[in-house]
Amino acid sequence: MQKRLVQRGRPAGATTFDSDLAQAFGRAVRARRLGEGIAQESLALMAGIERSHTGKIERGVHMPSLAIVFRLAQALGCSAADLIAATEAQARELKAKQP
Repeated sequence: MQKRLVQRGRPAGATTFDSDLAQAFGRAVRARRLGEGIAQESLALMAGIERSHTGKIERGVHMPSLAIVFRLAQALGCSAADLIAATEAQARELKAKQP
C-alpha cells in the first residue's frame, strides 16, 4: 500500500477571504484615519505594520488579522469595537448599493 502525502495549506478552492467584508473594513479604517487627519504612512508607523499593507487593507485587498485590527484601532484612537461597528455600517452601505 502506498503512503498518502498530506498536503499543507487550504484545500483547492477553499477561501476564508470575504471581499465585501474586507472592503467594508478598509473603508471604515480610511474614514476614521481621514477624520483624525492621519496620513497613511503615519498610521502604519503607529500600528507597527508596513505602509503598503495599510494601503491594501484600506483598498480591501487584504483582510487583517485580529491582532492587526487591535493595533489599527489603538493607532486610530478608538476601540476595536468602534472599528467593527463602523465596518458593519460600511457593509450595510455597500450591500444597499449592490443590485
